[in-house]
Amino acid sequence: MPEPTLPPAIRVQGLTKRFGGVTALDGVDFTVPAGHTVALLGGNGAGKTTTISILLGLLLPTAGKVEVLGQDMLRERYRVLPRMNFSSPYVDLPHRLTVEENLTVYAHLYGLTGHKRRIRALAEELDLVPLLNRPSGGLSAGQKTRVALAKALLNEPELLLLDEPTASLDPDTADWIRTYLERFRVRTGATILLASHNMAEVERLCHTVLMMKKGRVVDQGTPTDLLARYGRGNLEDVFLDIARDRRAAAE
Repeated sequence: MPEPTLPPAIRVQGLTKRFGGVTALDGVDFTVPAGHTVALLGGNGAGKTTTISILLGLLLPTAGKVEVLGQDMLRERYRVLPRMNFSSPYVDLPHRLTVEENLTVYAHLYGLTGHKRRIRALAEELDLVPLLNRPSGGLSAGQKTRVALAKALLNEPELLLLDEPTASLDPDTADWIRTYLERFRVRTGATILLASHNMAEVERLCHTVLMMKKGRVVDQGTPTDLLARYGRGNLEDVFLDIARDRRAAAE
């Protein structure tokens, strides 16, 4: 017998968000299959951050429906939040706390048991052991990025939302992090939604790409599909075609 199909990890229908007279999201629809890595791409003001904030339950939509891990985020997000997590190098942890103290605080917030073992294991995996006793405010940008990722992985989330996961990392460390994320997804079956401006990263990691512009999803498909549709050799050129309203070369 065929294996049962898992429901989507994320299902968004008619998602609209207005801030006064400004429409940040305008009837957005998309699904993210369970166990896949999906990219959310777009220029500044496209609606990526607003979308992620609504998925996290930080913002309420003006209209539309959002289901995460089979639950309605407007009514039952308390059931979902312990099963997901978020990482961004642009959201600072408390500067005066050490790395270990910060991770301990979040481990308690997530209700983890055996948190010391979990923190130690992540520190070893992400090369953070020498940083555990250092104040978070004194870390380099790349070190902060790795600590933010460790924070996001503490509860082994079923859904991981990432904003620029390799920002400020040198090429070697960035490659290592991408490999780590691939292995994490395969090992746990987790779903990853990432926003990134690194098109090579997106081509490597993502099964599907959602292209946003002016609060709408204007195109989507696998990286291979998008390259063929626009007649381009890389996703950066596809991104520029969409951002600059250039017609696809194939049309």
